[in-house]
Amino acid sequence: MNNYTMNTNPILPGFYPDPSVCRVEDDYYLVTSTFAYFPGVPIFHSKDLIHWNQIGNILDRKEQLPLSGAETSEGIFAPTLRYHDGTFYMITTNVSSRLGNFIVTATDPAGPWSEPYPLGSSGIDPSLFFDDDGKCYYCGTQERREGSRYFGDNEIYIQELDLKTMKLVGESYPAWHGALRGVEWPEGPHIYKRNGWYYLLISEAGTAHNHAVSIARSKSLKEPFEGHRGNPILTHRHLGYNYPIVNVGHPDIVETQNGEWWMVCLASRTKGGYYRNLGRETYLVPFIWEGDWPVINPGKGIIESTVATPNLPAGAVDHIPATEDFDCTELPMNFMYIRNPKEENYSLSARPGYLRMKLDADTISSKGNPSYVCRRQLSFDFVAKTSVTFEPASENENAGLVIYQSQSFNYQFLISKKGEKTMLSLVKTYKDEEETIATALLDKFYPDMFLRLSQEGQDLTFSYSTDDKTFRTLADHVDARMLSTDVAGGFVGTTIGIYATANGQASKTVADFDYFMYK
Repeated sequence: MNNYTMNTNPILPGFYPDPSVCRVEDDYYLVTSTFAYFPGVPIFHSKDLIHWNQIGNILDRKEQLPLSGAETSEGIFAPTLRYHDGTFYMITTNVSSRLGNFIVTATDPAGPWSEPYPLGSSGIDPSLFFDDDGKCYYCGTQERREGSRYFGDNEIYIQELDLKTMKLVGESYPAWHGALRGVEWPEGPHIYKRNGWYYLLISEAGTAHNHAVSIARSKSLKEPFEGHRGNPILTHRHLGYNYPIVNVGHPDIVETQNGEWWMVCLASRTKGGYYRNLGRETYLVPFIWEGDWPVINPGKGIIESTVATPNLPAGAVDHIPATEDFDCTELPMNFMYIRNPKEENYSLSARPGYLRMKLDADTISSKGNPSYVCRRQLSFDFVAKTSVTFEPASENENAGLVIYQSQSFNYQFLISKKGEKTMLSLVKTYKDEEETIATALLDKFYPDMFLRLSQEGQDLTFSYSTDDKTFRTLADHVDARMLSTDVAGGFVGTTIGIYATANGQASKTVADFDYFMYK
């Protein structure tokens, strides 16, 4: 291990939770959860475990990812990525559809990926393990088969999977219930085999401050696993609420071609107190084996804001431009919609160089399919900006910028028309209640407007311009804390995007966005 070159943690900043990693010879691939965002499950490639480039989205068709009516923190939970005998397998749970736990496969990790194979299994957080004899085993979490004593009183269970039929076969075996007495939410299981031992790596104690990583082992997949006496092997709950990295858990591990071991896991950064606007991000941490048990980040035992460079060939990150000018035939892979987009509402060809968005009746504060295109918030300090040509047909029509935590918690920076003048409004959605907290009525109607949103720490500023030169502030010192999971709940981080709505009415009006900048 090269301890002289240090790199920034997280390795994937922003809303990239529940990482799963696998190696194929000298190449590494990683996936994360997307919940109710579409397309689902981004897949990344790396040569060095530090620098990751997105090569696709695994669930890029509505047939693979139905999200109708999903809460923002429903949809896709905890994918696992594995490779066996020339095929990539991604297994996950769609908690918002009948698919439940399902598998998709591909021979090229960039896609295309297959249609889903529903498994009919209970619980969530499925994982796959391929044994030395070629057999495949399913591992997941569900309520105890003998009956749960309280909410979150779960078991980790194992069952064989027939790869020819993509069906679970044989008996289901309860493997482990977690490390601590009275443990809640043993989940996110992964199985590995080393030196004749089967290892079961899990998270427990929920996804918030008490989140922890524990491990157990057994000589057989058909008998109970024995927990490590040193459990939990990784947690930050003992470091207090003021530690800058919190909520550590949901790990996956990989051995490099040089024999080093590394763990990816999720954690959150805080700002302005215990507030986690960015959601759960992907971190990297080294570990070693001692006495056939893992020791995480030896000598420290925690995740740090920097991480040593693995003993691997140096990689590089493809440059993602701060400004997307929409001079393209399809949106970049890092752009997302909330739930399944209505494809007829978006066009990159109707006015070349612009993203044309048709105003939809659905709003950003509903569980519908609003006209909304977004990127993840990657840091607590940023500037987002757009230019839009918009001529509303009625005072009920809006277009603009949104900073979004969920349908129940968001800010909308909107353009509308009042009489023959342009109206600017800042609408706050808090606990599903909308409130207009700032307005500005301009001297006339301006078909071309420039909107800018910035954040410093937990303060948001919303400003506008008619000429892209002089910006006026509509509202500043707007509290961003309500966009954290600590206020809003749920499992996702904040996104920022462009938006157009007719607020419940049918409309033929469009908004033409010239660019979307985030930096």
